[in-house]
Amino acid sequence: MNVVVCVKQIPDPAAPGALDSSNNLDRSGKLILDEADTYGVEMALQLVDKAGSGEVTVVSMGSASDVAGLRNALAMGAAKAVIVSDDSLRGTDALGTAKMLAAVIRRDVPDLILCATESSDGYTGTLPVQLAGLLGLPSITFAKSVAIDGANLKVERQTEAGYDEVISPLPCVVTVTAGVVEPRYASFKGIMAAKSKPVEILSVADLGLAGQVGVAGARQEVTSVVAAESRQGGEKHVDEGDGAQRIVDYLTSIKVL
Repeated sequence: MNVVVCVKQIPDPAAPGALDSSNNLDRSGKLILDEADTYGVEMALQLVDKAGSGEVTVVSMGSASDVAGLRNALAMGAAKAVIVSDDSLRGTDALGTAKMLAAVIRRDVPDLILCATESSDGYTGTLPVQLAGLLGLPSITFAKSVAIDGANLKVERQTEAGYDEVISPLPCVVTVTAGVVEPRYASFKGIMAAKSKPVEILSVADLGLAGQVGVAGARQEVTSVVAAESRQGGEKHVDEGDGAQRIVDYLTSIKVL
């Protein structure tokens, strides 16, 4: 069984976040593997182990000048990594990113594609279903349990009221929630082995998507960023017998009543 996990290298959350002159997140510092993606990597490794054969490939988009995050996934047990790195990618929106990842995956469609529900630096939550649409595959979101049953995938999909039991043919795209599994720590042996595992670096031209990504292909733009207003202190009133009426008047003023 071959599984692809879409992962993202993000700026270290321990460092203060910053924006560049184009209102894009500054990614010039240390990059790490998004913690949300470690659950997908671990789930993929467990599924391959249960299948008895196959491999896990991690696919990403971003700068290839620092691939420490990808090496972390390889140290966990993934067999190889692919990253699309190109200066023209700066300013790519979620749909453009999905197009890039789909182009990589389409070269050799695996049995299963896993993603986090959303990245920890973007929080759009739209990329996995866009990816599934571009690949023409079914998608299942918010999986809290994943199991293979022959040619089908069985998923317990988390909902507000509990979970749904969903069955889908393979291949398909699945987003896994945090806590679906406990990600393993990379062993010293795994860390050393990761240094020799292949990391393929592709450009936009390699995938035939020139002009469809980056600022030129983006369908959204951040025009300005302003600091959020500081929270103001609430009003205090001493109840002198008219407290209930004051509450009613306030709720009426904000059109709750």
